[in-house]
Amino acid sequence: MKAIYTTLFLDIGGVLLTNGWDHQSREKASQKFHLDLVEMNKRHALTFDTYEIGKITLDDYLDRVVFYMPRDFSRDEFKQFMFAQSDPHEDMIRLIHDLKFRYSLRTVAVSNEGRELMNHRIDRFGMKEYIDFFICSGFVALRKPDLAIFNMALEIAHVKPQEVIYIDDRLMLTQIGSKLGLQTICHQDFNQTQLELTSYLGKDS
Repeated sequence: MKAIYTTLFLDIGGVLLTNGWDHQSREKASQKFHLDLVEMNKRHALTFDTYEIGKITLDDYLDRVVFYMPRDFSRDEFKQFMFAQSDPHEDMIRLIHDLKFRYSLRTVAVSNEGRELMNHRIDRFGMKEYIDFFICSGFVALRKPDLAIFNMALEIAHVKPQEVIYIDDRLMLTQIGSKLGLQTICHQDFNQTQLELTSYLGKDS
């Protein structure tokens, strides 16, 4: 008997959008603003997880990583640069949007995202048009791979694990999802993910 899937759990960075603030973005920032990349990455590694679960604000993060000494650029300039690093994966967004309405699927973002970056990305890319709600680390003070964030998503969506297809670009996280009983797809590229979704939802997807 074919499983009936009612819900998609979706990672954001690497699946629907580019990563919000990764090593490549920091390298670009170091070049544009003439920052010491090694020192910046050391400071980032020490404090980014704290920001990502909402325990400090973006301004606090920047105080620790960039503005711990005088700079010849403003905080707003740097924030605008950070926000500008996000780009959409248009093909994946169209696919999820189309499948959501074709199959009456519930769509849930389950993602590690800092609050301010997440709010910007939701608004800039119109994500509320195709995502029903956001279980994101900056909002719920939990981050993957903590099992609690997956269990929270299941409880809030009020679904059983076997009703869920979970898409993430990190293999370890999809493996964790599989152990919880979710059907998982480790996203590598659009064609592969579309093919797997087709096999799970129906031939006409």
